[in-house]
Amino acid sequence: MGMYENIIAILKSELVPALGCTEPIAIALASAKAREVLGARPDEMQVACSSNIIKNAKSVVVPMTKNLKGIEAAALAGMTGGDAGRSLEVLTTVTEEDLAETKRLLAEGFCKTVLLDSSEKLHLIVRMKKGEDSSLVELVKTHTGITRIEKNGKTVYQKQIEDGETQSADYSVLNVASILDFADHVDLELVRPILEPQIECNTKIAREGLKHKYGVNVGSVLLDVYGDDVKIRAKAMPAAGSDARMNGCELPVIINSGSGNQGMTVSLPVIEFGNMLDAGEEKILRALCISNLMAIYQKSEIGRLSAYCGAVSAAAGAGAGITYLYGGREEQISQTIVNTLANVSGIVCDGAKSSCAAKIASAVDAAIVATMISLKGKCFLSGDGIVKDTIQKTIDGVVTLAKEGMKETDEVIVKIMLEK
Repeated sequence: MGMYENIIAILKSELVPALGCTEPIAIALASAKAREVLGARPDEMQVACSSNIIKNAKSVVVPMTKNLKGIEAAALAGMTGGDAGRSLEVLTTVTEEDLAETKRLLAEGFCKTVLLDSSEKLHLIVRMKKGEDSSLVELVKTHTGITRIEKNGKTVYQKQIEDGETQSADYSVLNVASILDFADHVDLELVRPILEPQIECNTKIAREGLKHKYGVNVGSVLLDVYGDDVKIRAKAMPAAGSDARMNGCELPVIINSGSGNQGMTVSLPVIEFGNMLDAGEEKILRALCISNLMAIYQKSEIGRLSAYCGAVSAAAGAGAGITYLYGGREEQISQTIVNTLANVSGIVCDGAKSSCAAKIASAVDAAIVATMISLKGKCFLSGDGIVKDTIQKTIDGVVTLAKEGMKETDEVIVKIMLEK
C-alpha cells in the first residue's frame, strides 16, 4: 500500500457516522449483537463496563430514547430495538414500541450493570440468558471492536484487536510533513466522499443546536453575547453541535478518533474560517485533510479514552487546518499545534455530558489564539513547561501526560462521579 492509499485508509476508518455519544452507542451495539446471537428477548441481562465506559456513558442522553440517560438505557434500547448491522447507527431502528419496552424494563431494574476490572480503557461485556440459552458479546479497544461472541458457552467468534487502532492502515506514517504533503497533492476525488459527509452532517447538527434547546446552549449563548464574528462562530458551531449531541439529538455526526465531539471540533472551525476567507471548496477540503489527520496523529498514541480531554487534540488539529487556510506551511502548522498544547493540555475529561460543549469552546479559542501567534512567527519555546524542541517530542510528552500522568487522575474522576 502506497503512502497516499494508506492515509486514505486511515481517513475512511476514522471518519465514520455515529448516532449519539459513542460510548453508550458501543454499549447499545454490543447489546443488539448479544440479542441477535441469543435469538430471543432475554430473561436476564448484565452489562460489565470498564471505568472509562462508565464515565462516558453515565451522564449523556441516549438518542432515540426521548431523554433517557445512562448505561442501562443504552443497553436496553440496543436490546429491544437496535440493529447491530448498522454499527454506530445501531439505534436508528428503535421504534415507539421498543422505547416503551425500554422504559418498562428500566423501571424494573431489568439490566444489571457491574464494573469490569480491566486494564483496557474501552472494554465492555454484555451477557444475556433465556431459559437454558445464553449469549455473550465482548468489545475492546474501539467502539465497534467486537472481539468475542459466545452462544451457550461456546465461542463462535474471536478476533484480536491490536493497539494500532486498526490493522487496515499504518498510523506510524503520520507526521506534519507527510500530512501536509498529502493535503497539498492528493486527488480530491479520492477524499471528497469522506469529507463532504463530515461537512454536511456536522454543520446540520450544529445548526440544530443553535436553533433549539439542548443542555445549556453554549453555542447560541456565545453568539448572543459576543456577536457573529468568525472567531466566535468557530467556537459556537462545534459547541452547539455538542449541545445537541450530548442531549439526545437524533442527527448523525461524522466522528474523528472514535468521538463525535472531536469530529465536530476538528471540522466546523475550519469550515467557518474557510468560508470567511472565501478559500473555495478545494482549499477547505485540503484544510480538512490537515485538521482531521493532525488530530488522528495526536490521538492515535493517546488512545480512545483517557482523562485527557480529546477536544484539545481535535482543536489543535482544527488550528492546524486554519493555519493552512491562511497560507501557513509546515513550520507555522507545527507551531500552532505546539502553541495549543502548551495552553490547554490540562483540561480533563470527566465523561460525556453537557459541559463538553464549553470545553470545546475553550479548546477552539486556544487553537485560534495559537494560530494567530504562529502566523506572527512566534511559538512557545522548548523548556516552556511541557514544550520540547520538536513537535514530535512535544506530542510524545503529551502522550506520556495523558497515558501515565493522568492514570490516577482518571481513577479519582470516576470515583468522584460515582459518589452519591
